[in-house]
Amino acid sequence: MNTIAAVVARNARDDPDGLAFVEAISGKATTWAEYDEASSRIGSMFSTAYRPGERMVHQLPDGPDAQLAMLGCEKAGIIAVGIGARAGAREVEHIVGRTGFRRREMTGDRPALSPESAIGPDELWFLNSTSGTTGLPKVVMHNQARWFAFHEFADRAAHFTKSDVFCSALPPPFGFGLWTRHFSPAITGAPCVVFERFSAEAALAAIERYGVTVLAAVSTQFVMMLNSPAISHHDLSSLRIMYTGGEMVPYERAKEFEDRTGARVLQFYGSNETGALSCTTPGDPQEKRLRTAGRPIPEMHVRILDADTGADITAPGVAGVPCAKGPALCLGYYDDADANEQLFTADGWMRMGDLATIDADGYLTVVGRTSDIIIRGGKNISAAQVEDEVASYPTVALCAAVAVSDETFGERVCAFVEMRPGTAPVTLAELRAHLEARGTGKELWPERLVPLDALPRSSGGKVAKGELRARAAGDQPTEPTDSSS
Repeated sequence: MNTIAAVVARNARDDPDGLAFVEAISGKATTWAEYDEASSRIGSMFSTAYRPGERMVHQLPDGPDAQLAMLGCEKAGIIAVGIGARAGAREVEHIVGRTGFRRREMTGDRPALSPESAIGPDELWFLNSTSGTTGLPKVVMHNQARWFAFHEFADRAAHFTKSDVFCSALPPPFGFGLWTRHFSPAITGAPCVVFERFSAEAALAAIERYGVTVLAAVSTQFVMMLNSPAISHHDLSSLRIMYTGGEMVPYERAKEFEDRTGARVLQFYGSNETGALSCTTPGDPQEKRLRTAGRPIPEMHVRILDADTGADITAPGVAGVPCAKGPALCLGYYDDADANEQLFTADGWMRMGDLATIDADGYLTVVGRTSDIIIRGGKNISAAQVEDEVASYPTVALCAAVAVSDETFGERVCAFVEMRPGTAPVTLAELRAHLEARGTGKELWPERLVPLDALPRSSGGKVAKGELRARAAGDQPTEPTDSSS
């Protein structure tokens, strides 16, 4: 049972009427038998236009249809390319071009699927995007084996059973969503509540209605749930585990969530590329569970390297770059030799873009970043991408994007702009209208805009982002582009 196609076929045989998915707001339910049959029908339809090994892009709402498309592609031997529902036109165009996708018409003549065409556990199965420090998103290559390994790590900590009810508030095409929607519920044989579009009120109602026991949500989402007046009107006592992450977990709010629900807040530290490097467990002391990223996972062979020399750091508490070599790693970036050179060390270990320490008790803590990334609601946003988009405005001469702290989203995007000589400062409304017309995804829209006569420079001539971050921290509150994550 080392592919999702095999797992779903088993569940359809052993528990055909059991619930596989339910969409939280509409209540639309899908049984294991329906999931297996519908995905085969979709795979057969796909196979009329695409051959095994070819790539097919889908951009779907975050409901169960995304799972059906992924499983249909797997059964037909087609490599699915998953694009987030809220990706902008430029991002879509880039990913389509990078992956070589060609749109083709599907016919009504649907052949039976051949078992020999189905994608194996170690083969390239799925492509998705990830934000980088420069340029447009990179495309990450996945096999299924890495997510089965990830499931084993999670199961070891949380002890999943068929009586569990999962609820995943994450977008399906990305790492956290893949694990908590597409893999662990199916492998466990348990149902999963999903959202076409997340709202705190719908999540709270779903936990009570379906008796959710395992919730997966980025920190922004569970903070929104705590902030919602609806939390006082729902029984959340069924929850035993909440998996979170994607950014620094806010200690006081995580503690509040545990106090309100009785659930244990757990997290993995890793990325779309690395999978999991470390994890917390229910047995960890609360201070360690909520203030650190847990202990490194033995199978991932985590090392901490000096950021300048690349030498191993063994002394407790000394910061360096985490890297790993183990079964949860991705296959690298698709058709991107330069990016792969940055991702891997010379001896084949995969790097993170953070600085971290490991203390004397073996707990890993993230203390900074080596990459210019803004983490908003668990989503990595490339500062360089924001700067490129903002600089496309005709009267902007130069842009520098930095993160500004936010109680709900962790960080938001603040853009400082230097205008061309003789031009009036651009307003936030004017800039957003320009970016919308340009097809820029909303995640790249600045939420605070600060025009300056000139951006400050360091002694080396580079933009002094440290000075800008300090200034942004003292400015007025941001203007959100979207109330959801």
